[in-house]
Amino acid sequence: MSDLSSSPRRSGWAPKGREAAVRLYLSGAAGQAADLVGTRAAGWALELNIVAVTDWIDPAELTDAACAVIQVDADTPASIKRFERLAAATATPLLAASFEPPLALVRALIRGGAHDVIPLPLDLAELETSLQPLRELATERRHSGSNGRRKLVTVIKGEGGVGATSLIAQVATRFAAREKAAGREACLIDLDVQFGDAAFQLGLQPALNLADLIEAGSRVDGELLRATTAAHPSGLSIVAAPRQITPLESLASDQMLGLVETAMREFGTVFVDLPHNWSNWSLSLLARSDIVLLVTELRIASLHRAKRQLDLIASQDLGNLDVRIVINRAEKGLFRSLKVEDAERVLGRPISYTVANDHETMSAAIERGVPVAEIRRRGPLARDLDTLTAGLVAALGVEQT
Repeated sequence: MSDLSSSPRRSGWAPKGREAAVRLYLSGAAGQAADLVGTRAAGWALELNIVAVTDWIDPAELTDAACAVIQVDADTPASIKRFERLAAATATPLLAASFEPPLALVRALIRGGAHDVIPLPLDLAELETSLQPLRELATERRHSGSNGRRKLVTVIKGEGGVGATSLIAQVATRFAAREKAAGREACLIDLDVQFGDAAFQLGLQPALNLADLIEAGSRVDGELLRATTAAHPSGLSIVAAPRQITPLESLASDQMLGLVETAMREFGTVFVDLPHNWSNWSLSLLARSDIVLLVTELRIASLHRAKRQLDLIASQDLGNLDVRIVINRAEKGLFRSLKVEDAERVLGRPISYTVANDHETMSAAIERGVPVAEIRRRGPLARDLDTLTAGLVAALGVEQT
């Protein structure tokens, strides 16, 4: 058997293990079959394997495949038997492919476990039509645990340097761990395309990042998105910010909205860390949000800049957004210069959460790339993060174990 998907001449194709793919097991690569390799059908990459119609295919090869297309020869009973045995040995959906298959063969293959029978030579449009129901079924199964809930939490900064990224990274891991226990998922997308480092702060250095999704454009689907995310032990999936500073104006609103919508379909709850500076696409994402966390500090300058952010939101007819103010690095002693009541007076709205100023603990967590609880489980910072997470759970209407 030869696997053209791993050929050095095709190094630009999707490598095995990176995402689920449709594996083609055909007896030859002549004509259109060879042309299909490296393309996508129903959002899945295609991998071509050359194998005789009677050679056995190890079911273990199909474990991580989205689907397999198996060639069957109407005049070779052994090929039909091979298909039936393979269908009985794997849970991976199988399509049968044959040159001018007679109706009797089609019926026999369907009874033998084929989801569909497609003619050879392969045509991309026909293959897409046969794969689409399998795609929809896979999506339905993947989201069965999320009960169809799609929630978006965006994080904006009253000003740069208020620790918003550190805060949301810690909260998102807590939230994801609870979702994981309930059989669901959560995702964090770092859209601070100039200075984002959420993945780094959580101890991750993914090979792929947001830049790869931006480059993919309209080809981004659930499979490609999942292939781009980095997995955190908490269960959180993270789309890292680009390594290179990216101009805000180079991103389009429809592309960013499409990316986030895809993430919500895939993961259910999505956290988005927005850049400090505003753009059309960041305002569009803000308008789509279920909850907005505005992170600021208990300092006069920081509060006044946060007030300007609130004024901008109001000027864009977004006054009905659920914006929750988070005071980060709050001093909770008797001798603090400003109080929460002072912040509420400046901002003209209540403070939803305060997070203790524990620079030593947070810095240690970032340096080690671990949750705060691994540094100091019962400190005031950990308690405040738990309170913030619980508040989001309640506000989003998410029942968690």
